[in-house]
Amino acid sequence: MSESVNVDERPLVQRAIAVLWPSFLVAGVATVLLFTWVDPAELSQCLDGMPAVTRMEAYSVGFFILWLFAATASALTCYFGRPPSR
Repeated sequence: MSESVNVDERPLVQRAIAVLWPSFLVAGVATVLLFTWVDPAELSQCLDGMPAVTRMEAYSVGFFILWLFAATASALTCYFGRPPSR
């Protein structure tokens, strides 16, 4: 009988890149779309008590938050897409 090949035999770096690279691209597009409609200068005025944030800081923080969300979604897709173990 033939032995089944385990999908998780790929190196950890390859699995991490398979999650991080697509989520990076999605976060870039989502950042452009988000900040097309939302001006970071007006957003910081709405947050009373918070220190003033420059546009570049808002773009950076927004990008990393969106990247985190996209990476989490990609990782969960990979996790739940694995075949069940026997």
